[in-house]
Amino acid sequence: MNAREIPLQLTQFVLVVGAAPLLAGWIGQCRAWFANRSGAGLLQPYRVLRKLFHKSPVMAHEASLLFRIAPYILFGGMALAGAIVPMFSTGLPFAPVADAIALVGIFAFTRIFAALAAMDVGTAFGSMGARREMLVGFLAEPALLIVLFTPALISHSTSLTVIVMSLTAARLVLYPSMAFAAVAFTMVLLAENGRIPVDNPDTHLELTMIHGALDLEYSGRYLALIEWASAIKLLTYIAIGIALFVPWGIARSGHWAHFPLALAIFVVKVIAAGAGLALLETLLAKMRLFRIPEFLGTAFMLAVLGLLVHFLLGA
Repeated sequence: MNAREIPLQLTQFVLVVGAAPLLAGWIGQCRAWFANRSGAGLLQPYRVLRKLFHKSPVMAHEASLLFRIAPYILFGGMALAGAIVPMFSTGLPFAPVADAIALVGIFAFTRIFAALAAMDVGTAFGSMGARREMLVGFLAEPALLIVLFTPALISHSTSLTVIVMSLTAARLVLYPSMAFAAVAFTMVLLAENGRIPVDNPDTHLELTMIHGALDLEYSGRYLALIEWASAIKLLTYIAIGIALFVPWGIARSGHWAHFPLALAIFVVKVIAAGAGLALLETLLAKMRLFRIPEFLGTAFMLAVLGLLVHFLLGA
């Protein structure tokens, strides 16, 4: 391990954890601009987190140890996932563990703890949200895996680092299979992060909420960790999309002089992705709960279609 790699890895970790709420603020601000409103500002998520961390948590009498440790597991799992994704360099110490299948496993691991914690207290809304969350995961995770298999077959590896190096080293080629996979990945991103049209993160409507029902019993620092973990998850998903579909600009291992430029390019890509996500949420409406399986089923079929196009046409 090169001594220069450790500061770069720490830089990525700090960037993921520290800038994730800023991305949420940027998306909210863009949504406000598109709706001709002034908005709460880019730093509103930080103000919310600060307020929650200064509040004393209120716990139910029936809450077990699982309920108390689940927010820390969610935060740690999302921070780990964000640290292993190659965002602006491929030569980081965590690069060998940046496997696409292992990354999906981390998301599934945190989802299980979130669902168990929601059911732990025994409230109706918590159990309802846990069932809906597991349904979304049951439908979204296979689609995400198929999406990841398409670039994995092109680069002959499931390592995100190898995928990035393979796609950036080759000449610029438009893969029809990757186009189908990109559309499917966008649909999975919306579902996994509770965004419109699957869920609305800004409201808590009892009959339609999914992710909001999981943390209704949390308050104080526990709720702050869950909200922070959600922001990190969104940034991680956007970073995965960048690594898979627009990896150009990511610095290769050993090219330390390219690191500042790669970091700047990554920030520009995240800003563009956040604005695009806000535009989608402005144009789309919240769908009915029973239409979500159709939505994720379409994502799965698009991912399979991309895989078939690669097998049949080699493109």
